[in-house]
Amino acid sequence: MSSIGARRRFRSPAPPLPAATPPTRKSRRRCITATPNSVPTVIQMIDTDENQVESHESNGVKSRWNPKDVEQLRMVKEVLHMSTAPSTIVCREEEQNVVLEFCKGCVEHEKAGSLYICGCPGTGKSLSMEKVKDSLLNWATQGDFPLPDVLSVNCTSLSNTSDIFSKILGLHKALGKKGSGTPLQQLQNMYSHESPTTNMILIVADELDYLITKDRAVLHDLFMLTTFPFSRCILIGVANAIDLADRFLPRLTSLNCKPTVVNFRAYTKDQILRILEERLNELPYIVFQHQALELCARKVAAASGDMRNALCICRSAIEMLEAEIRESACSVNALEEKSSSEQNLPTAPDFVKKQEFDMVRIDHMALALSKTYRSPVVDTIQSLPHHQQIILCSSMKHFRAAKKDTILGELYKSYAAICKSSLIPPTGIMEFSNMCRVLNDQGLIKLGQSRDDKLRRVTSKIDEGDITFALQGIRFFRNCLQ
Repeated sequence: MSSIGARRRFRSPAPPLPAATPPTRKSRRRCITATPNSVPTVIQMIDTDENQVESHESNGVKSRWNPKDVEQLRMVKEVLHMSTAPSTIVCREEEQNVVLEFCKGCVEHEKAGSLYICGCPGTGKSLSMEKVKDSLLNWATQGDFPLPDVLSVNCTSLSNTSDIFSKILGLHKALGKKGSGTPLQQLQNMYSHESPTTNMILIVADELDYLITKDRAVLHDLFMLTTFPFSRCILIGVANAIDLADRFLPRLTSLNCKPTVVNFRAYTKDQILRILEERLNELPYIVFQHQALELCARKVAAASGDMRNALCICRSAIEMLEAEIRESACSVNALEEKSSSEQNLPTAPDFVKKQEFDMVRIDHMALALSKTYRSPVVDTIQSLPHHQQIILCSSMKHFRAAKKDTILGELYKSYAAICKSSLIPPTGIMEFSNMCRVLNDQGLIKLGQSRDDKLRRVTSKIDEGDITFALQGIRFFRNCLQ
């Protein structure tokens, strides 16, 4: 009994304390904020948050950018511009090493040779050749080899296809070589006799397919320059066509002088994502949501693998954010005018703007992609009634777990769960079955046969990426698609 009484005596004073003296139980920080004027409290909280952001920056953690800052916006767009060469070239190390080793062998043994670089547009061919040129010159300097003379020619800039021989000859004349005849004849005569010079000449001919003529003479004569006994040419031709050497240089094949072919394959989704992240890592702040970059990489890789398209789409997504900021300016100004009459909320509009417009979101990327790629399937999904879109969203969740199909009853449960979580009344099972028949008629899903509708097999006939791409811009589906 005594122990029970002691417990009661210990617990009995506890309840009246907060009611009797509430200020004395608060911490020092709460006492400071518990002032009659609540506005300084909000300002102090925001200041502490900003101090935390600054401390994160000092620790190496990037902060979010301010798209309203003109200088920051310029830096982001410049990093994502096609003409801006990245500080590091990734995802092409293997191809660069093949070309570099070939050039090293030619310089080391003073032997002419030719390479043909092919691949789809936007796969890093020209950029990789710039890297190879710099690496070759550095290697020759470190190895005490004579530095090769470098000639880079974009064949689209030539007014006449045969002008490429004039450019090659101009490099020799700069070295003191003179002769008579056409530029091609002078080069052929020069490479037919031993020359006192030991310098090799690296010729990088970009957009090589512009040299294709009816008789194919220019292209053939260019590669034949590497077959002369005293030639010093290392010729690297760059173009998109994979079979250019087989189609337009058959005589080189018969002479066993066919150039070595290096194929630059289209970028994969992971490679595009890595390249984008490498470029954006040069900035001191975070610009894109990671999911937005993943969506861009997935769609570009599925369409073409063209890195130039990925950069343009990212820049377009930034423009979508700018447009959103401009559209919200009127409503924000109205909110500021309204809040100016209320002394308790003078800083609310600035806080709202800071929270909403500090990053390129996945819906911005979806809008940018829709401007670039317009798929009939995506248009069909976007034009569907809301409940049919929910059905496609719920079917995508089922098939994510490596399931090829499901039954209509299970799909209805998933559909009803999404509706209830969003406070939307779901339709009945009969109406749901009719909507699935409509989707089946449009080729979006496939319904199997069964006497009981709930047991009919349901199979998706469209890609998950198309559903995500079509619905991601709708606010209702953002959480469902995560």
